Amino acid sequence: MSTLEIKDLHVTVETEDGAKEILKGVTLTIKDGETHAIMGPNGSGKSTLAYSIAGHPKYTVTGGSVTLDGDDVLAMSVDERARAGLFLAMQYPVEVPGVSVANFLRTAKTAIDGEAPKLRTWVKDVNGALERLDLDSTFSQRSVNEGFSGGEKKRHEIAQLELLNPKVAVLDETDSGLDIDALKVVSEGVNRFREQEGKGVLLITHYTRILRYIEPDFVHVFVNGRIAEQGGPELADQLEAEGYDKYVKAAAV
Repeated sequence: MSTLEIKDLHVTVETEDGAKEILKGVTLTIKDGETHAIMGPNGSGKSTLAYSIAGHPKYTVTGGSVTLDGDDVLAMSVDERARAGLFLAMQYPVEVPGVSVANFLRTAKTAIDGEAPKLRTWVKDVNGALERLDLDSTFSQRSVNEGFSGGEKKRHEIAQLELLNPKVAVLDETDSGLDIDALKVVSEGVNRFREQEGKGVLLITHYTRILRYIEPDFVHVFVNGRIAEQGGPELADQLEAEGYDKYVKAAAV
């Protein structure tokens, strides 16, 4: 069982004009086996939530709490959060020149588990994960994200998800920049993860297209740093038809 609980979270970011509040009291609970989709317009705070959970130093938590299975996530360092079972797939994965995918994955797995995986088994596991994401085994010898297409970067992220096997996956616009074939492959990878027992998913997206392949249990509309509306999968269909305009106008009043 795993539960990520966010209560009344307030987050600021430093700007030229001083601290600006981005999240203005977000409360959200992701229980074992649940998939939550966060949707909203640009600048509404969706990615800020993801990076704040992961511990990005750019963001300052000024109020509220985040716990994973009752443990205080905000008191943990970034690597401690990963070891506790949190995983972040970034909207814009960074390049790591000179570090091969194989070495990167094995180092990450060792750091999370506290011991290095057995090499023979690990190579088989890596090749299997890459194959399931339509990536050739030679992909593991390339430098991390260097020269990767958008689809390769996102598929690599989902390979990490499979191999590191966290409790809760936070996926920040994983569908960004994907063509229809890559979207299907990535979605299949996410679905394999969430079919396991004890897994939770927080899926951040602008569009409903990925939700055709990854059906959420709950949909939350983010506007101006707050959750403006929440419901089931039908809410995503409503947003597709009507957009965010009524929520943006209501938040401006």
